[in-house]
Amino acid sequence: MFSTLSGINRSPFFWVAMILLCISMESIALYYQYVLDYGPCVLCVQIRAWVLALLVTSILGLMIRNTRTGLIIANMAGLAASAGMLERTYMTLGIERGFIEGSCTLNSGFPTWLPLDKWLPSVFEPWEACGYTPELLFKITMAEGLIVLAAGWVVLMLVMLAVSLKRS
Repeated sequence: MFSTLSGINRSPFFWVAMILLCISMESIALYYQYVLDYGPCVLCVQIRAWVLALLVTSILGLMIRNTRTGLIIANMAGLAASAGMLERTYMTLGIERGFIEGSCTLNSGFPTWLPLDKWLPSVFEPWEACGYTPELLFKITMAEGLIVLAAGWVVLMLVMLAVSLKRS
């Protein structure tokens, strides 16, 4: 089992699949924003930033996957990014469903050393207050879909980290 998972973790197809999933997620978000006119909230743009972090991590993983240390670094970075995404999607779902009291300002909340909203406002500038995400398919809202995806990504990266930490 570990050898199969280790082979998947070292496979370029695994890392390319992660890259393609990140690009697809960003593309879907931009489609909803610019074609369907659903402006992003602060939490939404922060989720986009975590997806960008996963994209960068996946590119890094593709480049350094052939060493044990490289895999550990890539899997740890992927776990951190997916955990950040899970936390932001939990907040988004909580505000949408009302089990978390809160609201958002239009301040993106990015640190001064990484002002994504200034560097690329077409992607990372919030347009609306939090509280609602659009429906995707089968009456599943974007927040519901994202939390399932983020939780799955956390589990996947935990498994891959465990595999990369195990000595052969």
